[in-house]
Amino acid sequence: MTIHKEGYKTIIIVFLFVTAVLLAFNHIFPLQTWLHWVLYASGLWFFIMIVRFFRSPIRTTNTGENVILCPADGKIVVIERTIEPEYLKDERIQVSIFMSATNVHVNWFPIGGEIVYYYYHPGLHMVAFNPKASLENERATTVIETSDKRKILVRQIAGAMARRIKCYPKVGEPVTQGEELGFIKFGSRVDLFLPVDTKLEISLNQKVTGKQTIIGRLA
Repeated sequence: MTIHKEGYKTIIIVFLFVTAVLLAFNHIFPLQTWLHWVLYASGLWFFIMIVRFFRSPIRTTNTGENVILCPADGKIVVIERTIEPEYLKDERIQVSIFMSATNVHVNWFPIGGEIVYYYYHPGLHMVAFNPKASLENERATTVIETSDKRKILVRQIAGAMARRIKCYPKVGEPVTQGEELGFIKFGSRVDLFLPVDTKLEISLNQKVTGKQTIIGRLA
């Protein structure tokens, strides 16, 4: 387990903030009381939670032929057929994974191939499990084309707490299954849009693990 690079600046700022608050409180109220210990404990808990948000686990990739890996830790909140309106513009199976504030926030590529499309959309910050979040929230859409020309769309969606989406690879770059796609700060959602003949291996409300849970298999 390591700390993700996206967390370095935030962790330093939070550490300095918590330290400044505690020092100021001690300067104003130098006599130690039970209230001081409550404040110390609260400050430590808050700092530990921020560090925990940015943990980056070291995992092996559960791969296989035509396997679609889970791109994020969380819970399956949507499995349905729908029309993907932004890029694919055809019928797809949508699988949505909700990431709570306690989940790992790293995102991974569900399949290998080449990046053929990427677009970042500024937007709202509704709760990520709202059905409208996929089209109205801040989001980033990435499309991977496999070696046999099938396309998988991955959409990172910011939520009520999340305020920054990072996506690293660029259009035209080859990517490997399980390679890091990006990061969403402070919990959100990741949508997958899969071919309709995909054989799913997950169920609604199932807890899933990025890079390890198999979402399904391409036909």
